[in-house]
Amino acid sequence: MTRDSRIEDLITRMTVEEKVGQLGIFADAVRPFAPDINPEVNARGAAEVLEQIRAGTVGALFNGVGATEGREAQRVAIEESRLGIPLLFGSDVIHGMRTVFPIPLGEAASFEPDLAERTARVTAVEATAAGVHWTFAPAVDISRDQRWGRVAEGSGEDVVLGSAFAAARVRGFQGTDLTAPDSLLATPKHFAAYGAVAGGMEYNTVDIAPQTLRDVHLPPFKAALDAGAITIMSAFNDINGVPASANRELMTGVLRDEWGFGGFVVSDYTADMELIAHGYAADERDAARLAFLAGVDMSMQSGYYAEHLADLVASGDVPMDVLDEGVRRVLRVKETIGLFDNPYRSLDPDVEADTSKLAGHDALARDASRRSIVMLKNDGVLPLRKSGTRIALIGPFAEDRDHIEGCWTLFGDKTRYVDIASGIRDALQGSELDIVAGSGIEEAIDGGIEAAVAAARRADVVLLAIGEPQNYSGEAQSRTQIVVPAAQQALAEAVAATGTPVVVLLKNGRALALSGAVRDANAILVTWFLGTQAGHAIGDVVFGDYNPSARLPVSFPQDSGQQPFFYNHARTGRPELTDQPSAFKARYREATFEALYPFGHGLSYTRFSYTPPSVKTTAAWDDTIVITATVTNTGEVTGEEVVQLYIHDRVASRVRPVRELKAFRKILLAPGASEELSFELTRRDLAFTHVDGRTFEAEPGLFDVWISGSSTTGDMASFTLTKP
Repeated sequence: MTRDSRIEDLITRMTVEEKVGQLGIFADAVRPFAPDINPEVNARGAAEVLEQIRAGTVGALFNGVGATEGREAQRVAIEESRLGIPLLFGSDVIHGMRTVFPIPLGEAASFEPDLAERTARVTAVEATAAGVHWTFAPAVDISRDQRWGRVAEGSGEDVVLGSAFAAARVRGFQGTDLTAPDSLLATPKHFAAYGAVAGGMEYNTVDIAPQTLRDVHLPPFKAALDAGAITIMSAFNDINGVPASANRELMTGVLRDEWGFGGFVVSDYTADMELIAHGYAADERDAARLAFLAGVDMSMQSGYYAEHLADLVASGDVPMDVLDEGVRRVLRVKETIGLFDNPYRSLDPDVEADTSKLAGHDALARDASRRSIVMLKNDGVLPLRKSGTRIALIGPFAEDRDHIEGCWTLFGDKTRYVDIASGIRDALQGSELDIVAGSGIEEAIDGGIEAAVAAARRADVVLLAIGEPQNYSGEAQSRTQIVVPAAQQALAEAVAATGTPVVVLLKNGRALALSGAVRDANAILVTWFLGTQAGHAIGDVVFGDYNPSARLPVSFPQDSGQQPFFYNHARTGRPELTDQPSAFKARYREATFEALYPFGHGLSYTRFSYTPPSVKTTAAWDDTIVITATVTNTGEVTGEEVVQLYIHDRVASRVRPVRELKAFRKILLAPGASEELSFELTRRDLAFTHVDGRTFEAEPGLFDVWISGSSTTGDMASFTLTKP
């Protein structure tokens, strides 16, 4: 029987209740379940869930792990239900399973999509070994407001960088064969514009121009689907007054009619239920109707589809053919990943027990972590000598192991986590190490500052391990002040007052507004939440065993009040174009309209120089535009540089950004070595969505171009695009 005929045969034999069952995903009470990550709704015990499976009224389970128990649940579905339709097991596996990799924002700082593909591949191997078929990742939201907690889950503020990482993570999770036992279905989320919530406040409204939606927030989803994703998750937020999870224009018009998406849409956790609180649905029945007719095929946890869809079909409010199409999409995905032919795929206890690959996974975690560390500042204090140096490691995160993972890490193997102190100790070859907490994460501790000051005075250099705790970022963790907690800031001020050089090891899940002694430190390393091998990776960078190569995927503001802030903002009619503050220009009273550290910024233990970009002054409408520049390592050690190509459209029918990233490439150069790089653009790279909200096209005219090391540096060249 062919794939399509098998599915059609099933649909003809299914009752309405069994069809509706395929459209529900519920908490996996059968297996060990990840606790306390969502509000408790529609809770059910293991016996009740197993009975649902026997009745054929559940199609998928989520956030349980374990091959043995999963195999039993699947056996019940295959052998004890009437039609034997296999279950799909999903889970929130975001940036690692047992081995935890840097938070996605940190990994994006590497500017290496291939790295993300490799870490996603390892994550898939470990997740599928634990009985998971499907992950609710990657998050591909473009985040332009650092107050939003879920900045940590995405790839930052730029659409080109975000799209590249979205595609890479899909490829890594899914591999080359969706039927392989180690292929993990990817789910780009949150569709759409969740990163644009007003005020950076979680779950808030989104009021957005259609052009911005299409040019900034939709492209990473399209990139993920083009890379092979066959499921997608709807968002909690509304868009211009219509909740995403009831937005037919988005879920059907854009996703299916424009893009030709053939997979299924799953709601975020209880997003269909929340249509009532939005004031968009009158009651549970209305919420189920609105979400399903909009194009949300599978309801997560609310139970509204299970409770109301059959009656909606009976009353004619939901046509039977629409119900069948939703079921068809879900069954096709199960067929595509091989569950009908091999329902016990990814449910092998022997594979789950195999630890032979862990050493290799740790090695990748260490490399990914050090490639994610951004050096914002260095006056020459780094790298440190491994011997003959008195080092004071001060701060609440010095020996901390509870804030290594970052948000949305449910199943990490905590026994393998390496804290900062352990990583520094392992690297030392005779230097003295003095460790003092100095303060708590959010509160002072008795005698803490006095002990830290004494340690700093004894030391040649201070490593100051401060920043955000793990629970300051992620879902429901929006902040009004994106600053270092007050107790830690006070510690930094006291330590800096000793005059001992200070290296800040900043732990963070977003860009922060740095101030005082933290901002003025001799060196600043952005160490994010790096995961399993955090301590070793930090030691590698601090002592120069790895030359930092990461660059900022988000702009660090001068002040929290600048949010939302992003490098590719539109030109204003009164730009401030000089270094001297002036009246009647686009700026705040307290700060210029610029970042403290801009998108794309990052330092190395070497230096790089660029020749001005070279481009033909005129490009015909259908030409490939080639821009070249030569990059030279002018320092004394081998290093990697992230070479970035930016453009600016001088005059257009819509105001254009001051700069837009269009391409990037990381290169390795020995001291004194040079490389000529060429980037190619077509007119599609110069296009934007026009005032009608639909037309996507370039316009002829003058364009500026930079090849540089950040979004605010480099020499400019220009070319004119002509149209026949």
